[in-house]
Amino acid sequence: MDLRYGTNPHQTAQAAPVTPGRWPLRVVHGEPSYVNVLDALTAWQLVQQAAGALGKPAAASFKHVSPAGAAVAGPVDDVVTNRSGVRPVAGAYLRARDADPKSSYGDFAAVSHPVDEELAEVLSGVVSDGIIAPGYEPGTVERLSRKKSGRFLVLEADAAFVPPQREEREAFGLRLTQDRDRTPISAALLGNTELPDDAVEDLLLGLVVVRFTQSNSVCYVRGGRTLGIGAGQQSRVDCTRLAGAKTATWWLRRHPAVRALTFRPEVRRQDRITWRIRFAEGDLTPDETRRLADALTEPAGELTAGDRTSWLAALEGVAFVSDGALPFRDNVDHARRHGVRYLAEPGGSVRSPEVEAACREHGITLVHTGLRLFHH
Repeated sequence: MDLRYGTNPHQTAQAAPVTPGRWPLRVVHGEPSYVNVLDALTAWQLVQQAAGALGKPAAASFKHVSPAGAAVAGPVDDVVTNRSGVRPVAGAYLRARDADPKSSYGDFAAVSHPVDEELAEVLSGVVSDGIIAPGYEPGTVERLSRKKSGRFLVLEADAAFVPPQREEREAFGLRLTQDRDRTPISAALLGNTELPDDAVEDLLLGLVVVRFTQSNSVCYVRGGRTLGIGAGQQSRVDCTRLAGAKTATWWLRRHPAVRALTFRPEVRRQDRITWRIRFAEGDLTPDETRRLADALTEPAGELTAGDRTSWLAALEGVAFVSDGALPFRDNVDHARRHGVRYLAEPGGSVRSPEVEAACREHGITLVHTGLRLFHH
């Protein structure tokens, strides 16, 4: 299959099945690029495994071969959408996209269950490049194919496809081969029967998410959805702090002062999202302050540093998952600042006793999975 282009437009690219005749996906509409295929295949594995581990429809919003957000079906608040009675598959995607809506602009979506009319309608109203799903209900492909002037990608995953046991890639003339990571993600990895059911669900979702996120990676999870994902950082504590900042923004977007922002009718949906995020973050430049005032129908309410601190202190019951062993206790200290009460990591670091002591100090339940989940 000829692809639209490679990683960059000046590179040509093709795709071919490892096993002749066995494709893990098929193109229903559009012309995928090299990165589109990587996003689709990685995102599909994430939602398929998340749905299998948690027994609920799952969704992911991917950018640059890592998830901006992931979630299973669950409650959808009015920060996410004004829709009432949202059905599970659309709800899972809305929750996934809500984790980091700034990063999800122009995402590649993935869902574990067939696309229904409601999800097709949701996708029609957001900036997104494509979707992969195991099927499409009647009329949904036709609706999606009109998106982006016909350039929106619609891919269908083969839910029964089983990849080869070995995987390989080429890098600068060298072929690398390894066993595929097939270790199942299940509650057996947690080994702590005293964990609350919701914490088990959140930790399992986090483990699946970091498995398919560029390393180093960590994620904060609460209520069956990611709040902040840190990907591809060379320093794990930087990853923890980055994901923590995203988590803080997610929670601040629910502050009454942020929710009360009233925009002029001509302000676009994504611009409203971006302004709410910037107002929540609180470090507006003078130019941003002026432009935000122009975008509102009435002046914004006050959201002081003290307001932010007290609001953030109310976030609790958050789960934290790391794809690799935490090398220092600073990761725990930063995680606790964002309401973390449950933490899963492989363990085995030379400083693991210091990490364990930090968890006891902060009242965090620590789980050693013994499983590293690097992804490159």
